[in-house]
Amino acid sequence: MTLTFHWFLPTYGDSRHVVGGGHGVPVGAAGGQRAATLGYLTQIARAAEQLGFEGALTPTGAWCEDAWLTTAMLARETERLKFLVAFRPGVVAPTLAAQMAATFQRYAPGRLLLNVVTGGESHEQRAYGDFLDKDARYARTGEFLSIVRDLWQGRTVDFAGEHLRVEQARLARVPDPVPPVYFGGSSAAAGEVAARFSDVYLTWGEPPEQVAEKITWIRKLAADAGRTVRFGIRLHVITRDTADQAWAEARRLLDGFSPEAISAVQEGLARSESEGQRRMLALHGGSTDGLEVAPNLWAGIGLVRGGAGTALVGSHAEVAERISEYHRLGIEEFVLSGHPHVEEAYWFGEGVLPRLAEAGLWSRPGAGGAAATSTASGGPDVPDVPDVQVPFAGRA
Repeated sequence: MTLTFHWFLPTYGDSRHVVGGGHGVPVGAAGGQRAATLGYLTQIARAAEQLGFEGALTPTGAWCEDAWLTTAMLARETERLKFLVAFRPGVVAPTLAAQMAATFQRYAPGRLLLNVVTGGESHEQRAYGDFLDKDARYARTGEFLSIVRDLWQGRTVDFAGEHLRVEQARLARVPDPVPPVYFGGSSAAAGEVAARFSDVYLTWGEPPEQVAEKITWIRKLAADAGRTVRFGIRLHVITRDTADQAWAEARRLLDGFSPEAISAVQEGLARSESEGQRRMLALHGGSTDGLEVAPNLWAGIGLVRGGAGTALVGSHAEVAERISEYHRLGIEEFVLSGHPHVEEAYWFGEGVLPRLAEAGLWSRPGAGGAAATSTASGGPDVPDVPDVQVPFAGRA
C-alpha cells in the first residue's frame, strides 16, 4: 500500500507568513500578501499536479472563497489533479449536493473528493441560516449522508428524519465514480457519523500516540457498524535540506506573530465549539514556549490559525521518517500545506517525496508503483537520499 498526498489551496490568500483564519476567527481576519486570485490558485494547483500530489483540499467557511465554484474553475486549468472539496451539509440540500457531485464527475471525470464539514461554530452557521446546535448538526449530517449515498446508488429516496425530509428524490445521472467521503471530528457525535458514512476519517495533526488512540476509536465504531474506514491526517510542513534550515524557517514564522495577534486569535479560538480545536489549543496553551510537542511536530501554526495547527518541521529525511511513523499507525493519506503554498509544495515534492518513493511508500499518480517493503519494525526504512543535487542544463 503506497501513501497518498494532497496539497492545499489557500482560497483566502497566501503569504510568506502564516495567514490566520478558521474556527472562531472573525470573518475578514484572513488574508495575505498574495490574493486568492484564480491565477494564483492555478499556480498552486499546477505545481501540486506537477510534483505528484493526488489532490488539493479547498476549505469552506465565511473566511474563504466557495470551494465548489473555485475548484470547478481550476479543473479547467489542470489535467489530472483531484479536488477535495469541503462543504457543509447544513447549507445545501442533500439532493442538490448529490447532483452537484454527479455534475462535477461528469465534467471533470474522477477528480472529485468530498470533505464533509459539519461546522463547529454556531455563530458562523447562523449567518448561513442554520440555527441547530452542534449535536443536532451532527445528527443532520448523518441524515444528509444517508440520503446522498442512496441517491448515488441510483435509488429513489423517500426520507423523513428529524432534520431532513425528501420525497421521490432521484438523480438523472449518478456520479461515476462515486466520490469518496472524507470526514473529521473528535467529539462522540462526530465519531458515530464517521463510522457509519465516511470512507476516510481525517484527523488534524496530533502527536502519534493521540492519533493512534483516534484510529483505534474510529476503527471500533466502524467495525460495530459493519464497515471499514481509511485514515488521513491534516498537517502543515516545513522541510529543508537540513534540520537547522527548517527550524530557522519555523522561528522566522514565529517571529512574525505579535503577542497582540496571538492573544486576539487565541481569545477567538477559545470560544470554538469544536472538540478538535480544543485539542489543538491544548498542544500549546497559547504559549510560544515548548512548541515541539513531539519529535518534528511543531504546534506554532495554531497560535494564529484555527483548524489544523501543527507542522512537521525538519530535514527532508526527518520529515519522511515522521510520515513513515504515522503510516505505521494506520495513516494512508496526508493533506499538507505550507506558507507560501507554491514554494513549500516544491520543498516537499522535491525533498521528501523522492525519499518516500525510494522506500516504496509513494508512487507518482498514474505511474503505478512498488508496494512498500515491510521491515522488522513494521514499516519500510526511509533511505538516505543526498540532500543536495546540483542540476546541470543540457544533461539528460
